[in-house]
Amino acid sequence: MTRNWESQAQKGKDILNNSIPKQWLLPVDRLPPVSQKSVVDFPKKSGLLNERELIITEMSATVLVVEMGNGKLSAEEVVIAFLKRAVLGHQLLNFATEFMADEAITRAKEHDEYYRRTGKLVGPLHGIPISVKEHISMKNRTCNTGYVAWVDKVSTEDALLLQLLSKAGAIFHVRTNQPQSLMHLCCSNNITGTTLNPLNRTLSPGGSSGGEGASMGFRCAPIGIGTDIGGSIRCPAAFCGVYGFRPSSLRNPVTGLKVVASGQETIRGVVGPLASGSIEDLELFQKAVLEQEPWDIETSLMPVPWKTVAPTRDMTVAIMWDDGCVRPHPPITRALRLAKEKLIAAGVKVVDWEPYKHQYGWEVIAALYYPDAASKQREIIAQSGEPSRPLTDWALSYSRSTPLPHPEAWALQEKRDIYRDEYQALLKRRGVDFILSPTYPAAAAVMGESQYWNYTSIWNLVDLPSAVFPSGITVDPKLDVLTEQDKKYVPRDEVDEREWRKYEDPGRYEGASVGLQIAGRRFKDEETLAAAKVVEEIVREKKHLKG
Repeated sequence: MTRNWESQAQKGKDILNNSIPKQWLLPVDRLPPVSQKSVVDFPKKSGLLNERELIITEMSATVLVVEMGNGKLSAEEVVIAFLKRAVLGHQLLNFATEFMADEAITRAKEHDEYYRRTGKLVGPLHGIPISVKEHISMKNRTCNTGYVAWVDKVSTEDALLLQLLSKAGAIFHVRTNQPQSLMHLCCSNNITGTTLNPLNRTLSPGGSSGGEGASMGFRCAPIGIGTDIGGSIRCPAAFCGVYGFRPSSLRNPVTGLKVVASGQETIRGVVGPLASGSIEDLELFQKAVLEQEPWDIETSLMPVPWKTVAPTRDMTVAIMWDDGCVRPHPPITRALRLAKEKLIAAGVKVVDWEPYKHQYGWEVIAALYYPDAASKQREIIAQSGEPSRPLTDWALSYSRSTPLPHPEAWALQEKRDIYRDEYQALLKRRGVDFILSPTYPAAAAVMGESQYWNYTSIWNLVDLPSAVFPSGITVDPKLDVLTEQDKKYVPRDEVDEREWRKYEDPGRYEGASVGLQIAGRRFKDEETLAAAKVVEEIVREKKHLKG
């Protein structure tokens, strides 16, 4: 007999299954075996995409706009290419919650007609397919946010961000998965199930924007939209070997994002871009949104237009090797060492960063995540009778047993603000412009093991804009073995020991990409992305705008 929550969850599964363009599904016997870890090269072997479509889906958004602008590509063929790749990606990774193929193709045709008629692009994102995290509202579509109880909830209008992106010419073709509660650095719920990492399907794609991480990692779209309150853009980007940006709070519009604790301001969540191809694409997204002055509608936003910042090597980058709480795994340290060598050789001033009271910072932010003792999350889960996922229980375990009384909440918020000021003062006193650091203790979490957030959440607390980019290094079990010195490491506490022991078998992380994180000063978002571009170019010895 089917339990009530299961029949309710089935409605969400049916929305997804009914939306998949069946003409692009491959028979199971043509898919890689379940035991195959990496599937990033499968599009070339699948036979689903022709050579032109493969080339299109390997291009960055910035290059695609140029190619559509000079008439070499049509919006329709771009959208179809990414739709086909997204269908294939979903078969392998279970990352989608709904496809919007017909609407996307129709809109692409309208863009092409506009271009034929005027010789102009619709906007700076003309014809760019963008995948969208499911809890970002879309008009006349359900918005379940990973909760079975909300499977029937239908949005009455598009989120403000989507309205702005649509005006800029973007086309939304697929919605993506998120975890129950939106508070995992993995991606699993009782409706869509578990999303996998394209680089190694035994690893998590990250969370809570894990569907977006998988989408970018498999190149199902050139740009995706995620949200971040503790690392939920940056960890998926790092885990899946792509790019992500957490803007300062109150820069990007959040009206229309469906969350349980709506109105919670103790720690503000943000919405921002992920990209499969380049940091330029993150900038392209930000500029397209902010040049439309969203603060005129969402009046709590900072009325600050996006400005162009010229990249420069005249900066001081501090490297945080360890946050003083949890030691990162050997591949992370190897990537940072290589980054330091290359930055110094390129003439960038590099210093070491001594972390400032990060354990204290975690205690403050953990207390502020659930001012209501997570009662709203528990209530929504209980409404349907769905089981709580293991990482939901783990995340909610940080909540108090009773809600924060107002005086205690005020005291914690004062600690938050004082800590922010102290961190800013420390950056100024040390003459540091940017901090380069791990994104996570491991290159990616083994499925179900994403239990340490503080390499990312510390910047949520301090509200520093931060970007993630692939270092160019992947975990090599032969190269990244534990040294004799590593084997003698005595963990600081049980959390450090838990995370360090996860690397006893380096083979668990084979093929994982090491993503590095660069944080700038609050509201210096443009400068942070400009610095990320320079650092990535030096570290990876690459040039941008190559597609």
